[in-house]
Amino acid sequence: MHFKHPEILYFLFLLIVPILVHLFQLRRFKTSYFTNVRFLKELSIQTRKSSKIKKRLLLATRLLLLTCIILAFSQPFFEAKDSKNATNEMYIILDNSFSMQAKGKKGELLKRAVQELLENTPETTQFSLLTNTENYWNTDIKSSKAALQNLQYSATPFELSSIMAKIKAHKSAYKKDIVIITDAVGLAEKDVATIDSEEKPYFIIPSAEQKNNIAIDSVFINQTLENFYELTVNLSAYGEGFKPVSMALYNQNKLIAKTIINFDAKKKKINFTIPKEAFHGYVTIEDNGLTYDNKLYFSISKTKKTNVISIGEPEKSNFLARIYTSSEFNYNNYSINNLDYNSLDKQNTIILNELIEVPQALQTTLKAFVSKGGNLVVIPSEKSSVSNLNSFLGNFGKIQFRDIENKNKLITKINFDHPLFSGVFENKITNFQYPKTNSSFDISSPYPAVLSYEDQSVFVTAIQNPVSGITVFAAPINTTNSNFQQSPLIVPLFYKMGQNNQKTGVNALTIGNNEPYFVDVLLTKDAILEVKGTEDSFIPIQQILNNKVKLTFNDFPETAGNYSIFDKKEWVENLSFNYKRTESDLSQVNTNVVSDFKTADTISTIFNTLQTERTDSQIWKWFVIFALLFLALEMAIIKFVK
Repeated sequence: MHFKHPEILYFLFLLIVPILVHLFQLRRFKTSYFTNVRFLKELSIQTRKSSKIKKRLLLATRLLLLTCIILAFSQPFFEAKDSKNATNEMYIILDNSFSMQAKGKKGELLKRAVQELLENTPETTQFSLLTNTENYWNTDIKSSKAALQNLQYSATPFELSSIMAKIKAHKSAYKKDIVIITDAVGLAEKDVATIDSEEKPYFIIPSAEQKNNIAIDSVFINQTLENFYELTVNLSAYGEGFKPVSMALYNQNKLIAKTIINFDAKKKKINFTIPKEAFHGYVTIEDNGLTYDNKLYFSISKTKKTNVISIGEPEKSNFLARIYTSSEFNYNNYSINNLDYNSLDKQNTIILNELIEVPQALQTTLKAFVSKGGNLVVIPSEKSSVSNLNSFLGNFGKIQFRDIENKNKLITKINFDHPLFSGVFENKITNFQYPKTNSSFDISSPYPAVLSYEDQSVFVTAIQNPVSGITVFAAPINTTNSNFQQSPLIVPLFYKMGQNNQKTGVNALTIGNNEPYFVDVLLTKDAILEVKGTEDSFIPIQQILNNKVKLTFNDFPETAGNYSIFDKKEWVENLSFNYKRTESDLSQVNTNVVSDFKTADTISTIFNTLQTERTDSQIWKWFVIFALLFLALEMAIIKFVK
């Protein structure tokens, strides 16, 4: 037992006062003689005994009364079990990612967590509240009530390690109590590895009852017909036992198609045929899972001809004119001696067809061309300088040429998963008329092969990045060295390579991916492009590149939807933004990583535990009660004891 004011215990010396008073009250009885007093003597003895007992009882009660009063004023207490952490600061981390839309026993996980915080957090408790995107330092439940009630789901995924880094950077002289409220979807060991062992947090992991969820992953143009687009919608189903769901396609909020989907597999592809014209809408489904991934916005721009130029001898480039027809492409061929360098910036794709050497001036121009979003195709010549090719390709990646091999080789393997062959084949074919080359270079490439020889060496490889593509052949494909021009593979391959950097034909960007976007518009020096949606607008980071503008969006916009790009008040182009689908799989809950930490079911449990373990047991009230009881007992003795 400890005392808050131990100096008051010196007043226990006052206990001698009742004892002295009791001693002074003792009297000597004087003997008086009467006749016939035998019975009176017996009565006197009984009275004297009764008086002694009463005085002793009064002395005891007064001593106990005074002792209890002195002890009460010294405020005794039993020290708390965890008193050394009584001054800790409280930090509450609340996961508001999209997976918290899942429904538990009492509704959506995030809304239920907010309600429990509002109901069970003591009004006098100071804490800091951190979410995926917002921080509220040194607040209380009254001050943060509005922020909690208006808290929205965030497109920013829950990254515990970065939030813990913010708390660690928030300097304080006190230790920290950290409460983490998350459904643990996607929580990895690396996220908890940096947590200080002396400040182990409490985890509250609400569990979703409904784990089934269907997500729309992507939309792309599978096939372009004369007057129509064939759209393909990719869906993923997470869980078991799905009921049929309805899917609808909207253009400018106008319903244009609807279907019912039966999930007999985890992955599903649904095709729609729409008119070949500009599109600015979305595709949506209705399921009982998460809602954020039930809608995917996308735009299709008005068809524009793609500018393609080939640099090489005309007689070796005739086959390209048959692929890049005037209905879809603006195709031109120039020899290296007649090349107009000023025209290169206006191209979407440039093909170097069997150049013996790439001049330094052209190398510099092409490096800038690729950095601005242009596509480059390199077809070597049998007489090409290996050192010149390697020096040139070193500007873009790690593809390197070795010596030429003069032997026949069959092209036998197709990488069906490569973007250059996406949507080309309905089924994976293994037996076709293999094209061949008579001589070829040995290529060292860390990038996936598009086409391979029978000995697994590379025939075509490609460097794919967010803004451009560099495709490299291992051999010349003229009719003397190869029959590849007669192969059915040549048309889809060169068609895909010739397309603009928006390879799917669909403008559907992902928020937070930071992929540059190129807009074909000619701006004056001080002009600025603005992106506008139905509810908000913003100005992205932009860079003027000749006849294009490079846009970088970072974490904007915050809300998925259909947007438009404006040059002042003049409309330029439509584009759409969607949330990442990283939260769609609710089976990614990983509670094993928090097995070494304290867990609780509700926030009230944590507050009650901390209150119990860190609050001293004050017992001075009991001494006040005992003092009152002894006072009442003294009154009773005086009144009733004779």
